[in-house]
Amino acid sequence: MKMQNKTKGMLLTLAGGTLWGFSGTCGQYLMQQKGVTSDWLVPLRLTIAGFLLLLLCFFKQREKVFSVWSTRRDAGAILCFGIFGMSMCQYTYFTAIGASNAGTATVLQYIGPVIIVVYVSLRTLKMPGPREIIAIVLAVLGTFFLATHGNAANMVLSEKALFWGLASAVALAVYTVQPGRLLASYGSLPVTGWGMFIGGMMLMALFCPWQIPVTVDAQVIAGMAAVILLGTIIAFSCYLEGIRLVGPKKGSLYASVEPVSATVFSVLWMHAAFGVWDLMGFACIFATILLLSL
Repeated sequence: MKMQNKTKGMLLTLAGGTLWGFSGTCGQYLMQQKGVTSDWLVPLRLTIAGFLLLLLCFFKQREKVFSVWSTRRDAGAILCFGIFGMSMCQYTYFTAIGASNAGTATVLQYIGPVIIVVYVSLRTLKMPGPREIIAIVLAVLGTFFLATHGNAANMVLSEKALFWGLASAVALAVYTVQPGRLLASYGSLPVTGWGMFIGGMMLMALFCPWQIPVTVDAQVIAGMAAVILLGTIIAFSCYLEGIRLVGPKKGSLYASVEPVSATVFSVLWMHAAFGVWDLMGFACIFATILLLSL
């Protein structure tokens, strides 16, 4: 039974990571084929997904839905997480996808753990260990390969794609570190649900997506449903159940299949073309993820 639970947990976390990668490719389809912008997509995605997650939390953990607002300190922390963590993480990520593709944007975002290593080292005034130093070098090398194809005088990746990709890595670091105390106190579901809902409402007020002209047809509805339901509700549920069965360390390692998933879907569905230098860059950043996950 224990082995069955481990296998089930591994498959669930792999499914969560794969669905996250697939939702990124759905976002790429919406932006590059249907004329949708991140100013329209992200506010709607976060608001609707946040509301659905809070609804799910209400039925599963009713007492925890509003408990995050019980103290002024925690209320301030959840507001900061929604505005500066969740919304910025999602907005920079989908903007990077629109400027490049889901595979490249997801790989660049996964430099975020390296930024956390640097931040922790500076905060504690301790040098990173050998494994962390190798990961930092690999992340820098991978970004260099993706951006220049080995020639420092030649920018292959657009400046917009590189900027938003690296911005999403910084946002991912903030998103990962900032809510640590909240997650320990209240759990993932209410914190993520409120973070998405607050971030979505803030972006709604900022970008007014109802004023952005978008032709909402069957493909746009299907794409948004995939991003919200598959890429948020189902992926998040699979991941949470998976880490319950195998633990957070192994679960996060399995879920790091996300950039691989996004790259594969970008190639098979969106026909993204990656050359040798791109693949070398991907390999360096994949190795970074693996080193830090281990």
